[in-house]
Amino acid sequence: MTHIRLIFALSLLAMLIGCSKLTIKNYSKIKAGTEYSEVVNILGKPDTCSDALFVKNCVWGNEQMNITVNFVGDKVLLFTSKNIK
Repeated sequence: MTHIRLIFALSLLAMLIGCSKLTIKNYSKIKAGTEYSEVVNILGKPDTCSDALFVKNCVWGNEQMNITVNFVGDKVLLFTSKNIK
């Protein structure tokens, strides 16, 4: 019974990893001037966002693998990636 649970858990994990929107293909769709809502359509809801002055900084992913986008007036100003494939 334990083996079945382990196999199920590993299968579920593999499906979640395979469905990640943090890909080079999706990253290449982001351009300066892209609307926040369009970036959310591409990458999904951000994992974190913070606001400082007029800049909204949003991160998709974690410290090991992420896409970070800075928005001004709900439009992309700068964007970077770390360890995406």
